[in-house]
Amino acid sequence: MAPDTLHYSSSPRSSSPRSSSPRPAAIGLDEYRQRRQALMAGLPGSSAVLLPAATLVTRSNDSEYTFRQNSDFHYLCGFPEPDALLLLLPDREDGEAVLFCLDKDPALEAWTGIRVGAEAAVERYGVDQAFANSERDERLAALLDGRRHLYLPLGDDGAMALAEEVRQQLLARARRGARAPEALVDVAALIHEQRLIKSDAELELMRHAARISARAHVRAMRSARPGLGEYQLQAELEHEFQWHGARAPAYSTIVGGGANACVLHYIENAATLAAGELVLIDAGAEFALYAGDITRTFPVNGRFSATQRSVYDIVLAAQTRAVEAVRPGATLGEIHRGVVRDLTRGLIELGLLQGSVEDELDARIDDESYKRFYLHSTSHWLGLDVHDVGGQRRDGEPRQLEPGMVLTVEPGLYIPADDDIPAALRGIGIRIEDDVVVTATGHEVLTADAPKRVEDIEALMVKN
Repeated sequence: MAPDTLHYSSSPRSSSPRSSSPRPAAIGLDEYRQRRQALMAGLPGSSAVLLPAATLVTRSNDSEYTFRQNSDFHYLCGFPEPDALLLLLPDREDGEAVLFCLDKDPALEAWTGIRVGAEAAVERYGVDQAFANSERDERLAALLDGRRHLYLPLGDDGAMALAEEVRQQLLARARRGARAPEALVDVAALIHEQRLIKSDAELELMRHAARISARAHVRAMRSARPGLGEYQLQAELEHEFQWHGARAPAYSTIVGGGANACVLHYIENAATLAAGELVLIDAGAEFALYAGDITRTFPVNGRFSATQRSVYDIVLAAQTRAVEAVRPGATLGEIHRGVVRDLTRGLIELGLLQGSVEDELDARIDDESYKRFYLHSTSHWLGLDVHDVGGQRRDGEPRQLEPGMVLTVEPGLYIPADDDIPAALRGIGIRIEDDVVVTATGHEVLTADAPKRVEDIEALMVKN
């Protein structure tokens, strides 16, 4: 076995210690610098970038949600604290990357943890200069004086308010030679274009997030049995995430038993799992802010019925062919159209759509009657966000896949419990999802450790 493979005991609740796989290296300071340089290289002269960090969000009274850094801010500097501000000032003699961060405050740090502080920020995070937030009002306008184009996230109200405040300060000093930015330009699309292609270091973090996510799905399969609550499988998954250093799920965990699997974003996870039903789990770990995203569907009692398997085999065949279609030059639209064709053929064979495959397949695709059972697209980008950034079109044309892109492949069928549906098929919901990297010669499936063949699932779920 590879050195990062975990050894599972036969029981998911065994008290035997379980090792954690080695953690991949963090993103290096040189890579953060290169990202900043690449962004600045595409800006016109006399430009600046203003990018705020995330802030704490109140959960209840005086307690906050666990802090999660803004993905774009993290991508450019990796600084982990809230209420920071990154300025990029191309060609500035005293340094192009300037960070404002929380002031050192021993009294507050005794309650909430040690802050990095401006002095350590330069050494530890590779920015050229750093100042405490208490100096921001004094310094910010001077740093932006003479910058004609100010790039910032236009959808961020806080960033916009700060930019307008600086503009008004500089306009008030115009008679003394100050020059306010003349144009506010959205920086998000530029950053998102960079984020679409993952570096080798990013891919290592995503492989790790995928391995953790796969192990959690294995644990859930081994733990499942009739009478458990959906929330108890959620607990098994999220325990596994935390055990391996993933501090949180990458998104709200979905555990849908029976007809709950037909609700695409079902997160209540409150029902009891029943014998004879399937359970759909859509769950992924977030490691170092990078997302894993896996969906598996399996029988609660460990054995597919003949009807369940007939539907499952249709989805699995479509998913397998779609994964194989991931390669440089392909498009997400092409992959999706292939899945639609496969699923529509299967729906006709199941008797859920009218006609014969030979005579009516194209007609059922054209009239979109399949959308009653398949409601979503096949893929989305994956990275620092689970629905990651980056356009699906470029220069007006569908974007072709390139090495370093990471996408999900996740066809599904969701059969409602309606009167016109054959009784045996009602309420069956199946989705199968993997995380796939585009490589120079094809693709790499990051989530292959999570079983998806019927034989492998049933073998894994055999109870001792």
